[in-house]
Amino acid sequence: MTPAGRASAAIEVLTDLAARKRPAAEALKDWGLGHRFAGSGDRAAIGSLVYDCLRQRASSAFAMEDDSPRALVLRALVSAWGMTPESMGTLCDGSRFAPEPLSDAEQAGLTRVLPPDAPSWVRGDYPQWLEAAFAGIFGAAAAEEGAALSLRAPVDLRVNTLKAKRDKVLKALARSNPSPPAYAAPGLRIAPRQGPARTPNVEADAAHGKGWIEVQDEGSQIAALMSGAGPRQQVIDLCAGAGGKTLALAAAMENTGQLYAYDANRVRLRPIFERLRRAGARNVQVLEAGQEDGLKPLRDRMDRVVIDAPCTGSGTWRRRPDAKWRLSPDMLAARVADQAAVLDAGAALVKPGGSLTYITCSVLPPENREQVDGFLSRHPDFAVKPWREAWDAAIDAEAPPSADGSDETLLMTPRSHGTDGFFVASLERRA
Repeated sequence: MTPAGRASAAIEVLTDLAARKRPAAEALKDWGLGHRFAGSGDRAAIGSLVYDCLRQRASSAFAMEDDSPRALVLRALVSAWGMTPESMGTLCDGSRFAPEPLSDAEQAGLTRVLPPDAPSWVRGDYPQWLEAAFAGIFGAAAAEEGAALSLRAPVDLRVNTLKAKRDKVLKALARSNPSPPAYAAPGLRIAPRQGPARTPNVEADAAHGKGWIEVQDEGSQIAALMSGAGPRQQVIDLCAGAGGKTLALAAAMENTGQLYAYDANRVRLRPIFERLRRAGARNVQVLEAGQEDGLKPLRDRMDRVVIDAPCTGSGTWRRRPDAKWRLSPDMLAARVADQAAVLDAGAALVKPGGSLTYITCSVLPPENREQVDGFLSRHPDFAVKPWREAWDAAIDAEAPPSADGSDETLLMTPRSHGTDGFFVASLERRA
């Protein structure tokens, strides 16, 4: 496909998204099935362009004075893909498969610079209804934090120390040019590609098949390390999902002690079995999904309870930019209720003197510090452990400040830490 054909295809996919209000991945899959002439490189480029349009939807619509799929694609090709406004006239020539020629208004929009007094939600590319929440957590840096959440994300990997060392994996993945990240010792990072360039599919690499690596954002790796899980402990991953943090915890525990993996949803939990086998994690007992009675024997016994709570995923907008435009106040309220319930369930499992690590991949206060404050009011036998203590015990690198300035809980963001958005609170039960 030509660049013009790819642009037209992206407009078509975005039009479908606007009409049917569904995840971008579904729309892209359906487009590919309906256009089998498109090669894998074409599909990858079209997907990247669609996601870049969604990442910068608010600022592009403001600059173009138009929020149509066509306007978003035209602006993204200039602002994110490096095309010049002049070259856009050649691309949009109205020929077969190419977009129609540019209007005078579109040409003006492609050169328009966002004014510094544009609303922070426009400059930060996040939903307008979240403006107060972003201002409350980030203050004057709200637009900058939002903009960082609107960039492409790197591919972060965790070296599985049960099977390999980082130097060995660096050599095995040399063609993808990985490098160590800033903080997580078991981590590797592959820089994001730009424009139509394809992101390396590391899960198709032999190193992944051998269990040497797992795809895991550095922020998630840091959160798992900060739980304090270690050899010969009793630990439960209470919202295990597909098992990303479970595998990280098993490695930190050096395959000793007992690690339980539980999730309320059996569909989410199902992939964990194959991942455990591939990683060589032998100290993990997977509990029956959704069977809360299976948790009763663990009450007051766990050294560490890790809760990677269900959340809005606002911290992962770099990877799932369509999710931020589907998020609603009702969805946020539902997640907050789920979090409170799982926190209460987890508290019952912590032994006196043990700890509960509460984690979200969100930057929104109702899911983070406000949730912690509610938990402490219901469970006065717990107290917050300052996050720097947990960091210093688990991570060799010097701790950067929390993105919200807190000394008690940690908020990581792309702008402040180079990670996805992650919140971590260490809650200790008094002995």
